[in-house]
This record gives sequence, structure tokens and C-alpha cells, in this order.
Amino acid sequence: MSETIISADVVEKNNAARKANLERDYASLGERLDGRGIAIDAIRDKVEKFAVAIPSWGVGTGGTRFARFPGAGEPRDIFDKIEDCAVIQQLTRATPTVSLHIPWDKADPNRLKQAASRFGLGFDAMNSNTFSDAKDQTLSYKFGSLSHADAATRRQAVEHNLECIEIGRTLGSKALTVWIGDGSNFPGQVNFARAFERYLDAMREIYAGLPEDWKLFTEHKMYEPAFYSTVVQDWGTNYMIARELGDKAFCLVDLGHHAPNVNIEMIVSRLIQFKKLGGFHFNDSKYGDDDLDAGSIDPYRLFLVFNELVDAELSGAKGFDPAHMLDQSHNVTDPIESLMLSAVEVQRAYAQALLVDRKALEGFQDANDALMATQTLKVAYRTDVEPILAMARLKTGGAIDPVAAYRAAGYRAKVAAERPAVAGGSGGIV
Repeated sequence: MSETIISADVVEKNNAARKANLERDYASLGERLDGRGIAIDAIRDKVEKFAVAIPSWGVGTGGTRFARFPGAGEPRDIFDKIEDCAVIQQLTRATPTVSLHIPWDKADPNRLKQAASRFGLGFDAMNSNTFSDAKDQTLSYKFGSLSHADAATRRQAVEHNLECIEIGRTLGSKALTVWIGDGSNFPGQVNFARAFERYLDAMREIYAGLPEDWKLFTEHKMYEPAFYSTVVQDWGTNYMIARELGDKAFCLVDLGHHAPNVNIEMIVSRLIQFKKLGGFHFNDSKYGDDDLDAGSIDPYRLFLVFNELVDAELSGAKGFDPAHMLDQSHNVTDPIESLMLSAVEVQRAYAQALLVDRKALEGFQDANDALMATQTLKVAYRTDVEPILAMARLKTGGAIDPVAAYRAAGYRAKVAAERPAVAGGSGGIV
């Protein structure tokens, strides 16, 4: 049996105080859904099986380009991070895997595997880092990595990605995510075509190093750290990369990596249609790549993304098997609390999308009844599915109210006493 960090007594006490109200709310919602021809237990069963990976870096306090303000009890290393991730999984029962970032999380792979298995955790996609320079790194990525004009720098970046694959093989990972910060800040700084061709050549080498049962995810980002041009700047370029590389290459969609008002759900539909949707980094944004908690700004957009995902799931879309991961920066909240709530918000959007009357929706679409088509989506979105989510957690051994149980356990105060305080620092441009 897997170890737990939060005392079972704390979770049971919190659940006991809420169980009667949950059972009443669940029965009431079940009766209403039954009137719509929906079996609430079937939705709950699907929610129980839905999972989203935790990024190892997400359990630390984030920052801005100007400054970083460390939080109490920040993890000192990857093993502290795994313990924090175990707390999130224990209370939400929605985050059974951890996504590592190399070299930030570099350690003996067998020791990492053992540490995770203590808590019943597995490993999701490996993430390489050629967007910043590591300690003792021979060549700098200041002017690019996989697209760098210098062949030796490109070789270094390729070798790093191949190393990530080897680490992942030991851990049981089945995917590599590659995001680069390559681009330019001034017109004329780089030749667009030559830089992109260098990138493709380097990625072909990485792709050739994939095990047969692995996937390669490439991630597009409109800007930052390059502000004039970015090598992999949008989903169209990302799609071209996946097509060029081969059948194991797919596009990763980060909800924050798009211009304001871009129709992300349509991008998702296109990538599903052409069998190149690899997965997601879930977060939210107001202005740009803000990396805010999932569903904190535009929960309806998150629902609309899941409307496309559920449509593909229920229709049996060929090759449809997306990976799900959170990717957030926590500047003013407890990272564990934010990640727990974000995992719940992703599950909420999934549950709501499962409630869409797809037969009615298709009829309204075919009849060009725009008003009733959009209202059909709104009926599902406006349904309070919280009883379904909480019951799924209760049935699988989690907490009815994860944040309440977490605070009652006093975990943050405990680790703050054990882990040395970290000094703050600037982002280097102020």
C-alpha cells in the first residue's frame, strides 16, 4: 500500500463533517440529470478515471521577469517536490503522475523512481530545458539552442534532449516535451528560413532517438523570451513540425501561449481532425502567457476546449489520446493549493462537457439554429457538477474539500519548519 503524507485521520474527519451534505446534493443533482436522460454515476465514473499530471516545477513559488518572492517551505530538491506532489494526489485523487524538468530535477533515475513509488506516483512526459543555461554548461543558449547558428551549440542541445529520453526510459515515461525559447528581438537578427531549417534538422535527430512506444510533443509559444520572432510561434508552425518529423510527433497546446481572443478550441479541433493533438498544458491568462491557475480567468473557454475533447472521445476519433498536464506559476498563492484547485477545475470542465446533449446540438447545427446550439452548450456549462467531483474524490479515498483538509493538516507550516527559508531575488532587469 502506498504511503500517505497527510494523516488519514485528518482527511476522514474533514470528510465526515461534509459527507451528509454531499450525499444530499449528489442525490438532488442525480435526480435532475436523470430528467435529462443522464446517469450521474456514469459521469462520476468517467471523472474518477480522468487524470492530469503535476509539473514538478509547479510546486515551487513562481515569479515575474522583475522579481520573485519565495514562499514558506519551498521544496529544496526534486525529492521534496515529489512529496508535495504526493499531497496533491492524496487529496484530489486526480494527479497520479509527475512531469520532470531536466536539468532542474536531475538525480539518479532509480532513486527518483523509488521515491515516487513510495506514494504510488508515476512519471509523465519528460521536459528538456534549452531555454536557459545550466550550471557548468559549456555553450550558452543566449542566442538560441536547436536553431542556433553554431553547430556545436545545436549538438549540445540535441544531446541534452537525448539524455532526457534515457532518463525517462528508466523512469517509465513515454513522452518527451520540447519547448525552446529560440527567436529574435530585432528585425534582421536571424534568417527565418535558415533558423527553422536548423531547428528541423536538430529535431529529426531527437526524433530518431525516441523509443518505439514514445511520443514527441512540440510546444508553440507566440513570444517570450524572444519578442520580435519566435521559431515555433503558433499552432500552424507546430503542425508543420509534427508532419515533418513523423507519426510519433504531436502538437502540445498550452492555453496561455496564444494571443488574447484566439479561438483555442478551434485549434484543438483542427489538431484532432488531422491526428496531431498531443496534449495540453492547462493554465489561464488575462493578457498573455500569464500561467495563472486553470479556470481562474475564463472557465468557459476551458469548458469549450473540453467540449471538443469530449466530442472526439465519444465519436471515437482515430488516434485520439491526449496527455493532460498543469503548467502554472504561483506568485501569491500556496502552490499546492493552486494545483489542487486547478486539477479540480480541469475535471469540472470535463464533467460539464460530458453533460452536453450532443444529439440535440448536432440537430441545431444542421438546422442552422445558432441560438439553440449555443444554449445547448450553456445548459451543460451552467450545471453545478461539484457534487460529482466531490463524490469521485470520496469514492477514491480523497478529500471532499481538498483545500480544507490540507489546511487542517498544517502541511505548509510543517515543511516550512523543516525546509530552510529561501532568499528573494530580482529577475535581473530592474
